[in-house]
Amino acid sequence: MSFGQSSGPPASTKQIDYLLALVRKAGHDSFRDARRPLGLTQRQSSGKFTRTEASALIDQLVNGGDSADEQPALSFESSAAAARIDDERARVLSAAPAQLLADELQRRGWVATPPGEAGDSQSRAG
Repeated sequence: MSFGQSSGPPASTKQIDYLLALVRKAGHDSFRDARRPLGLTQRQSSGKFTRTEASALIDQLVNGGDSADEQPALSFESSAAAARIDDERARVLSAAPAQLLADELQRRGWVATPPGEAGDSQSRAG
């Protein structure tokens, strides 16, 4: 891989639009303006992200705020794009095998138990 090249498929236009809306919501005019505060690379400050990078930054910006007051409302276009992205995520996740989802949650530190087992452990504990 060449220097400065991305490693993965490029982010969709919808992801970039939503990400730019979140960056603006965070008080920056552009990706370039947000480069240092958000720790973006030179490539990213030009608006070029992989899907993984865009998802990670979206998660950081959505979950990273200390209070809802710091996050102004998204514009209608941005919220519609966010809703479409959420719908697409839900569609993809519903098609994924349950074990794959459980394994990913466990990799992230969550505890995942199959349905029915959680109730069994409660009845045994009582």
